[in-house]
Amino acid sequence: MLDIKWIRDNPDRLDEALARRGAPPAAADLIRLDEARREHLKRLQELQNRRNEASREIGKAKATRDEALAERLIAEIAEIKAEIQDGEETERRLDGSLEDALARIPNLPLEDVPVGRDEADNVELRRVGERPDFGFKPREHYELGEAMGLMDFDQAAKISGSRFTILKGALARLERALGQFMLDLHTTEHGYQEIAAPLLVRDEALFGTNQLPKFAEDLFHTTEGRWLIPTAEVPLTNLARERIIDVAELPMRVTALTPCFRSEAGSAGRDTRGMLRQHQFYKVEMVSITTSDTSLDEHERMTGAAEEVLKRLGLAYRVVTLCTGDMGFGARKTYDIEVWLPGQGAYREISSCSVCGDFQARRMGARYRAEGDKATQFVHTLNGSGVAVGRALIAVMENYQNEDGSITIPPVLRPYMAGIERIGGAS
Repeated sequence: MLDIKWIRDNPDRLDEALARRGAPPAAADLIRLDEARREHLKRLQELQNRRNEASREIGKAKATRDEALAERLIAEIAEIKAEIQDGEETERRLDGSLEDALARIPNLPLEDVPVGRDEADNVELRRVGERPDFGFKPREHYELGEAMGLMDFDQAAKISGSRFTILKGALARLERALGQFMLDLHTTEHGYQEIAAPLLVRDEALFGTNQLPKFAEDLFHTTEGRWLIPTAEVPLTNLARERIIDVAELPMRVTALTPCFRSEAGSAGRDTRGMLRQHQFYKVEMVSITTSDTSLDEHERMTGAAEEVLKRLGLAYRVVTLCTGDMGFGARKTYDIEVWLPGQGAYREISSCSVCGDFQARRMGARYRAEGDKATQFVHTLNGSGVAVGRALIAVMENYQNEDGSITIPPVLRPYMAGIERIGGAS
């Protein structure tokens, strides 16, 4: 959420930044709502001042035994009290209107974010690793998994519908191994603390990480009012909610391996084969809570941590800077890491690392206090996939496939697989 005071002082800068995102101007409407609220608060203050003044005048009137004046003043105070009560309801309505309008304004991109409309305008930063050169036509992951009898989409659909997958045996173990490997890497080498996070959260938590109110249709809602998390970013970032954190505790780096649940409301017809885009999937999430002057360096560090996962797995990938039109609602800048999938012959997103500035902190009331300072500042928040486990499984299957349909286990994962070096076989 943006600061309304900053918007009042910089209306042109707001609209220019929104235009870079391809969004319509909003400053005039926001300022109009704020002025109506401020004018109403001024009127309420005047009423309260007059009530206090009239109360003092009653005492004087009674002291001089002017009962008629005292009665008129008592009647006036009763009218003022009723008007204040009505005004307080109007205040709540005006506050709600302004807050709702602010909550629907996206974060403002940093100056170095490329301007563009969609993913075609993203800017590639680097390519890392060698793409495998097969002496045969590589298969896609679902062809490999079904041929081994270890990946079942039909039975999953009978149980849960489309966009669900059942993994069996060695493939189920390989998915588990990937998640454990990532957690171990981030906690032992990258300084992240492992968190066992709730999978069900309240409205306020999703508002804090800007999934609500704008993206409710992308979420799963329970009958008793909670939501299934779309990513562990939600509970991890909300660890700073309604807190004043001592600067000595920052940066706070936390990570979690959780299932994630997404309705994929806007993805009809996209990636319908296989397990690339699922309603339920596992992901290792990284979240950093830091100060305003270190958040950009933390963004580079977090992206490097996610890249290290793919380097250790021996997977080729590229890093791109998302353009303003492709960037997430709460981000100021985002790097996507796209892994090479030989079966598709394309790079596909496997991690997204974003710096959000104080956008989420304002929604959560998350602050820090520097040593010796009485005043507090909003923290800066960052989030990134470290990485999506299901997509890592796809990448390992496709990049380490053999002509007979078997899959070689990357050396870094073998300790998690009881030393198994290969799964599957000719089919």
